[in-house]
Amino acid sequence: MTGHTGCNKLPRELKRRRYLKSLAAFLAGSPLIRAQQDPFRDHSRVPAIGELADAFGFEAVAYAKQPRAAYDYPAYGAETEFTLRRNREAFEWVELVPNRIVQTGTIQTATELFGTKMAFPILVSPTAGHGQLHPEGEMATHRGAAAASNTTMIVSNNSSFPFEKVAAAAESPLWVQLYPKQSLDVDREYLEKAQAAGARALVVTIDQQASVYERALHDRNLNATSRRFGIPPRSANSYRLPESRLWYEWKFFDQIRPFVKVPILAKGILTAEDAKICIERGLDGVYVSNHGGRSLDYGPSTLEVLPEIVDAVGGKALILLDSGVRRGTDILKALALGANAVCLGRVPLWGLGSFGAAGVQRVLEILQSELVQAMQFTGRPTLASVDRKLALSDFP
Repeated sequence: MTGHTGCNKLPRELKRRRYLKSLAAFLAGSPLIRAQQDPFRDHSRVPAIGELADAFGFEAVAYAKQPRAAYDYPAYGAETEFTLRRNREAFEWVELVPNRIVQTGTIQTATELFGTKMAFPILVSPTAGHGQLHPEGEMATHRGAAAASNTTMIVSNNSSFPFEKVAAAAESPLWVQLYPKQSLDVDREYLEKAQAAGARALVVTIDQQASVYERALHDRNLNATSRRFGIPPRSANSYRLPESRLWYEWKFFDQIRPFVKVPILAKGILTAEDAKICIERGLDGVYVSNHGGRSLDYGPSTLEVLPEIVDAVGGKALILLDSGVRRGTDILKALALGANAVCLGRVPLWGLGSFGAAGVQRVLEILQSELVQAMQFTGRPTLASVDRKLALSDFP
């Protein structure tokens, strides 16, 4: 009886092992395994930094490397994202008219803003939360900007690291951006620290941003980053409008002037009327911006309102422009329509999110090179030779 039981036990173990082996082979080759992959991402080889020829290549790499919520935060626009798309489309509505028979020689791109000499009329826009794209956040962005011909960076009021720490990371010029707080003491403390750390100009954001980012709703449960940056905090009113952004008054500039010792610019100007008020208030610069399409949806693109703002300012203040700038030809178009310099927001973040400081450096260098090439091809050897005759616009 015992021997009979032993003879049957061995075949059962063999059958069990064969069954498990067959099951493992089936699962390994099953198409169901594809359900564990992210179908929204390209799983092919990520190119090396030297292989990327334009800014859009860096966006693709950043998308491949970053968690979706981290990528989406700087990528999305307000509500339907119409203005986000319009910012880009506006550059398609402007043609460059070249001078054919011109000896350009060496292209001269150097300029000077508020006494700071710059190799190119290009700055890094103030953008928040670089720490979600790279562990060193704004410090890495600053180092990359410094390595790219000492490009000036505007540090966001919502940076991942204190302004003083960002300033210590590199030697290139820094400006500081401010979202006005209702407590003037809080504004004073922040601005005095930034100026003591070397801020050479102040950019005050005045667009009444109270936006809802619908794309962020899809990310709201992914991680803490999406919960912090994606979803508007619960408001005391029933319209999801943050009271911290809906109280700005022009007199704020008069209130901060006693403790601001550097030039002041207003960021978020989209009309000739507001540009004139900036001049009347004695501001040093007008920053044409719609928050990269993140403020009022169905608002105008910055490029299409630039000419009327330039006419309203009449050379009495510096004019900057951001939103939608992706190529050197975009920069040239903005300069031709009257901007003194352009600011890049998402582009440096693509560099940061793909290769850190080296990515920021390289993507800025690509746009600098594209600007030189565009000036060469259009027969504009200096910034002074870039005028409205160069730009043939057909805005709808």
